[in-house]
Amino acid sequence: MGQLCWVYLVLMSLAFGLGSKTLSQEDPHSDVYIVTLKQAPSAHYFEEEVRKHKGFNNGSTSYRLSSLYKPRNNSRSHQRWSYISKIHDSLLRSALGGEKYLKLYSYHYLINGFSVLITLQQADKLSRRREVANVVLDFSVKTATTYTPEFLGLTKGAWPQEGGYGTAGEGIVIGFIDTGIDPTHSSFADDVSDHPYPVPNHFSGVCEVTRDFPSGSCNRKLVGARHFAASAITKGIFNSSQDYASPFDGDGHGTHTASVAAGNHGIPLVVAGNYFGNASGMAPRAHIAVYKALYKSFGGFAADVVAAIDQAAQDGVDIISLSITPNRRPPGIATFFNPIDMALLSAVKSGIFVVQAAGNTGPSPKSMSSFSPWILTVGSASHDRVYANSIVLGNNVTIPGVGLAPGTDTDKMYTLISAVHALSNEATLAIDMYVSECQDSSNFDGELIQGNLLICSYSIRFVLGLSTVKQALQTAKNLSAAGVVFYMDPFVIGFQLNPTPLNMPGIIIPSSNDSKILLQYYNSSLERDGSTGNIIRFGAVASISGGLKANYSISAPKVMFYSARGPDPEDSFLDADIMKPNLVAPGNSIWAAWSSLGTDSVEFQGESFAMMSGTSMAAPHIAGLGALIKQKFPHFNPAAIASALSTTASLYDKNGGPIMAQRAYANPDINQSPATPFDMGSGFVNATSALDPGLIFDTTYEEYMSFLCGINGSSPAVLNYTGQSCQLYNSTVTAVDLNLPSITIAKLNQSNTVERSVTNIAGNETYKVSWTTPSGVSMKVTPMCFFISTGEKQVITITFNATTNDSVPSFGRIGLLGDGGHNLNIPLSVIVKFSYNMTNGRGLR
Repeated sequence: MGQLCWVYLVLMSLAFGLGSKTLSQEDPHSDVYIVTLKQAPSAHYFEEEVRKHKGFNNGSTSYRLSSLYKPRNNSRSHQRWSYISKIHDSLLRSALGGEKYLKLYSYHYLINGFSVLITLQQADKLSRRREVANVVLDFSVKTATTYTPEFLGLTKGAWPQEGGYGTAGEGIVIGFIDTGIDPTHSSFADDVSDHPYPVPNHFSGVCEVTRDFPSGSCNRKLVGARHFAASAITKGIFNSSQDYASPFDGDGHGTHTASVAAGNHGIPLVVAGNYFGNASGMAPRAHIAVYKALYKSFGGFAADVVAAIDQAAQDGVDIISLSITPNRRPPGIATFFNPIDMALLSAVKSGIFVVQAAGNTGPSPKSMSSFSPWILTVGSASHDRVYANSIVLGNNVTIPGVGLAPGTDTDKMYTLISAVHALSNEATLAIDMYVSECQDSSNFDGELIQGNLLICSYSIRFVLGLSTVKQALQTAKNLSAAGVVFYMDPFVIGFQLNPTPLNMPGIIIPSSNDSKILLQYYNSSLERDGSTGNIIRFGAVASISGGLKANYSISAPKVMFYSARGPDPEDSFLDADIMKPNLVAPGNSIWAAWSSLGTDSVEFQGESFAMMSGTSMAAPHIAGLGALIKQKFPHFNPAAIASALSTTASLYDKNGGPIMAQRAYANPDINQSPATPFDMGSGFVNATSALDPGLIFDTTYEEYMSFLCGINGSSPAVLNYTGQSCQLYNSTVTAVDLNLPSITIAKLNQSNTVERSVTNIAGNETYKVSWTTPSGVSMKVTPMCFFISTGEKQVITITFNATTNDSVPSFGRIGLLGDGGHNLNIPLSVIVKFSYNMTNGRGLR
């Protein structure tokens, strides 16, 4: 309780203890800097314990993996935290003397450092101290179901393996770095079944208590909740009335992602008075810990995110889910060297599985916003459920649209009346140029509209939130309209519209071409007075079919146009030898819990559930599935969990064809082609197969460190962030040498030989090896067949030879087919190829 009060009081003093002005307002040249020290953080002092090899058992099968085991918390870590915090205070006093500064956080568990509000000159003073390793300017970050469990095969595959949904994920704690949570939602209650939630003894987090997050908000399901906003407060942009200085979610995003991963099973999903089924998270019995570091009005800042990650690791979470990405590519020697990714490296070292959204910056190449090989990066794909709505015109033309709405009477056609033709005597287009958007019922003639279908325009103002569908519906109700038809303004180009809840018969026509067809029919059916031009009869009629019933006939999955693509940028010029994304998961049109005061989606305000799209929705699917794997294999390290998910991913859609990838923002279903590994990584997640992968690709912390040390000129950066010298590691290791379940060669200079090592976690099995070769390359793989006993390792050697000179990425796969039913795939990508030139005896340079 003392620690909880300390956190709360510090933030209160930051918000209110500086009088009428913050430090940054007193000195406009001050900013937040993240300072790391050379001394190792607390977690590193558990290294001997972490490195102990532990045997573990799967039924009658005993086997071993590498020793990335998480140290658990004890009183010594809290004592060390207090000691390190005092060291930070002493350093600041010594370096800055009597100058003004404001320390925001002391980081001690994953990195040893602090964030502080200072001037550029003060930052320079700190950087010259011998105790200081690195000084980095803070940067901003941003936020990047009823059916997906069934689509992923959980109901008949993965959940029965874990004893059913009633125990799926039990005992595993998932930490969410997001916009908070609504603790009143039934998706997070701990009394929804007769089987009580256990107490996760390895977790030591607390539940912050504020006016917005009162005592009793946490329970055995929601086991911890904190918020981090010190950086935002010092920058003077924190709005306490909108952003909530508590773990409460005023946005909706965090509530949504938490319920996708671990929301309770069987929660009735009702929106706008309509029932859409029962909701469930991927691991419905997993525990949730919330670390709020993002906010509706401004996003978030790295200093707060790093503090959240550090606390989550200290508390003992098993998995960290980040549906957030940086607003810009991190500067410096390589993208991997940024405070967030390096804190996550220490989290992985402590045994925490880390999942991050790829970003919503697709479909252009190299648009990836998640960079490091120790993070499992997730792209967004569709599933096969759609809600189709349509309007049938009086000329027998049917126009498709969207709208979670009831239909009109099936045996009746209704008169169509445009909003601009139904103005009251006082209203004119000159007075209100946006009157066509139907935002004010006083503008219209109620007698004319009553019992008819009102036509409204959907303009860019709806996209910006200046006008809303809800307000237009209220206008239609006030005027006793039979329904509403929205047509797309021609200036709204390429905007993709999610199904929107409508509490009366209605439809939104998202295509500007289809909207023209509607308006042409409507205008051609008007009868006007020959002398005055006034309308004397509205001749256009229509009926709305409604969009409440789901359709499952479309081909899926497909990679969504907005999902960020590879290759993974090492810096502004070079591509990394790392496959990104790692895989794709459902992320489009995802139903999940919504905060009661959530404002991220205007159309779902006041609802308990919302349908959202983005890689933000895909990442928590993988976090939840990771919890199922961690539950079945408690001693799996993060690399083993990532391997199980990646190698078992599917390459085909539900009809047996190749997974497609959308290639354009406008008309994405027309502009698509077969997905490559730079679109989908290993493929679309297969939840059932991931629980029985057969073989595992294991990667250790030491390998990650060797890879970082192998980057040219990286030694100072490695020392700055980890406190460890590259002299301790093999700096000849490159990214392609990491034992990842994929191979990317950014620059194939004539030839390259790569090794991968697999560990058998199943029974004795014989595997056959097959492969498809990237174009412009020849390949040799040995062995082509191997027998591997339980717990044993097998090295696979792959030699690539360039046969052409080009810089067009090409792709292939290696398949491992076991006679025991295990089938693994390893994606391959080669970007730039330099072949031997027979004319001058030299390769291209």
